[in-house]
Order: sequence, then structure tokens, then C-alpha cells
Amino acid sequence: MNAGRRILVCDDELQILRALKVVLREAGFDVTVAATASEALDAAAIRPPDAAIIDLMLPDGSGVDVCRRLRSWSDMPLVVLSAIGDEDQKVEALEAGADDYVTKPFGPRELVARLNAVLRRAGEAVDEPAFSTGGLEVDLGARVVKRDGEEVHLTPIEYDLLRVLLRNRGRLMTHRALLTEVWGPGYADDTRVLRTHIANLRRKIEPADGARCIQTDSGVGYRFVA
Repeated sequence: MNAGRRILVCDDELQILRALKVVLREAGFDVTVAATASEALDAAAIRPPDAAIIDLMLPDGSGVDVCRRLRSWSDMPLVVLSAIGDEDQKVEALEAGADDYVTKPFGPRELVARLNAVLRRAGEAVDEPAFSTGGLEVDLGARVVKRDGEEVHLTPIEYDLLRVLLRNRGRLMTHRALLTEVWGPGYADDTRVLRTHIANLRRKIEPADGARCIQTDSGVGYRFVA
């Protein structure tokens, strides 16, 4: 499935770089490695990868800056690696264009799953008109939402939240990104109103057994998981 897909990996810790190379090659990827921000940017420019995994802390710069510069000319999926406690940097990286983050220490299966998820999303049509999963049906064109065959009545704000999350499904959307997209720039810091509407939306679309459609990344944002 991943044969021929080229992944750029940038991390200054040699042990982690070697481990990532092994894990990704075993998953079928072609791997290019870099230990610094400048090496990563040069490698991406010379031979553009299908996706990149970037550590946030690099010896010659920030992984946030690498994400921002890559995003200025490429739509490739970007996954950042973050040390525990770097919540502000995670948010900053996501707002700079990263698609997801994985916290160190990480499990190989989780990393590959996250990478495959952003690659799948990159290959999907963003304006897909209809979507269904686990009893939830959404027709974006008709603005109709059903749960187990029964129509669900959403407020305009709830519908817009669901639309944005669906069109970015699998991707972690920061609080600021959701607030700006749905309410506008003037509400970019109003996380309380966002939490309230997310809670109402969950109550209406998620199944009674407690399975989550909308996953919370505490302090960072939300993602829709199929």
C-alpha cells in the first residue's frame, strides 16, 4: 500500500532517527532522513516527499518554522513530533500548517496509523458531499444529518462545526482554527463557547454506547474520527 511513498523524517536524536527509519521502512515507505532544519528544507526542495515527520526541537531552528516554510510551497501532509508538555508548541505547529502531532515517546503502530491517516486525507476530495460512519449520515449538499436513520436537528453553529470537522476528518483542528472558521476572527480565543457547542453536537450525533466521533486533544483542539 505504501510502496513508493517517500517520507522525509527530521530529528536530531540519532537513536530516534534510526528507529523511525526502521519503523517506516517496515511499513513500506521510502525514507529520507535529516538531522537539522536546513537539511530537511534542502532535502524537501531537491526531492519533494509525499509527507514529512518533523521534530519540534531542532539544533538550528524550530520545527514550527520548518512546517511554516514547507507549507508555503507544498500541501504535503506534515506530522510533528513533540516532547510531553510542549502544548503551546503543538498548537503553534498546527497553526503553522502541520496536520497532526505525535507525542514522544510514541508507539510505532500509532505513528504509522497517524501517518497513513494524513496521507489518506490528502488524497480525498475535500468537498465530498456525503459521508456515513457507524450509523451517522451527513449530506453536506442537502444539509441533512441522520443518526441511526432518524434526522437530527442541528443549530446553524452545530452544523457548521460538524461540516468543518468532517471536511478535515482525521486532522486535529485547533481551538483557534475552529473558532475562526465557524464564528470569525473576533472569537478566536473564546474556547468556552466552543466547548459548549461541541458538547451539544456530541450529544446529538454520537451513539448512546459512548463511542466518540469527535475526539478531544486536551488543551489543543478536536478531530473527527471515523
